[in-house]
Amino acid sequence: MYLNGQYVPYEEAKIPVEDRAFLFADGIYEVVRVYGGRPFDLEPHLRRLARSARELRLPEPDLEGLTRVTHELIRRNGVDEGTVYYQISRGVHAPRAHAFPGQPVEPTVLVLTHPLTPEAVAAGERRRQEGVTAITVPEQRWARCDIKSVSLLPNVLAKQQAAEQGAYEALFVRDGFVIEGSSSNVFAVIDGAIVTYPACNYILNGIARQRVIRDARSLGYTVLEQGIPLAALDRCQELFVTSTTSEVTPVVAVDGRPIGDGKVGPVVRALQQAYRAAARG
Repeated sequence: MYLNGQYVPYEEAKIPVEDRAFLFADGIYEVVRVYGGRPFDLEPHLRRLARSARELRLPEPDLEGLTRVTHELIRRNGVDEGTVYYQISRGVHAPRAHAFPGQPVEPTVLVLTHPLTPEAVAAGERRRQEGVTAITVPEQRWARCDIKSVSLLPNVLAKQQAAEQGAYEALFVRDGFVIEGSSSNVFAVIDGAIVTYPACNYILNGIARQRVIRDARSLGYTVLEQGIPLAALDRCQELFVTSTTSEVTPVVAVDGRPIGDGKVGPVVRALQQAYRAAARG
C-alpha cells in the first residue's frame, strides 16, 4: 500500500492512534473500480476527492501524484479485477482537541488496493442479472452528504439493518422522498421517465450516478432530477441503484413489495449494457 509518500507492505503500515480520522472521522475517501488492470473513471473520482478536501478545509491533494500512485499500486499488486481505496485525514493532532491543530500538520494520505475474487465478481453479476431487494429507513445523517467523508456511522447502521432483514440495500427517506441508498444512488422509472434525486447537499453525487445519467440521455430516455415520492414506489415500473462497486443493480422489491412486475426491466438492461461497455472499453 501507499502511506505518506512511501510504498510499504500492508502488514507494516502504521498510523498513529491520535490521527484525526480515528478520533473524529476528520477525513475523506474515494473508491475506484479496476477492470482488466485499469482504473475506471479515475479522473472524476480524484476531482471529487479534491472537492471533498476543499469542503473540509484539508490541503489540496496532489492529483497527478495520486494518479501515478494508483497505476503503480495496481502494477505492484497485480490487480486485474478489484478496487483502489484512497483516504486523506487532517493528520495527527496531540493532545486531542476538536478545533483544527494550531500549527500546520501533515495530512495522512493512504492508498490501497483490494482484489476481487472470481466468486465476488460472479456474485455481483448475479445480483445485476436477478435483481436485489431493499428496505426503507428514515434519514438520520448530517446535512452534508455531498462530502465523501469517512463519517459513515448512519450508513453503516442502515446497511446492517438491511442485511439483518435479508436485503441488499437500505434506502433513506427524507420528508417523504426516497433520496439515496446507504452506499448507492437510487433511480426510479415512473411513467417512462427516469427519476433520481437532484445533486445537492443531501446526497453524494456519485460518479456512477453521473455516468448513468449521461448514458440514459444519450439513449434517448428522459431523466428528471427530482424527488422520488415514497408513495410512488407502488407505481414504479423499475427501480435501480448505482455505485462504483454495484454498477447498475436492479431492485425488484422494497419493504417486501414488488417493484413493477418484480422482474428486471428493459431500462436497467440498456443502462447495464452501456455501463459495462464503457468499463470494459
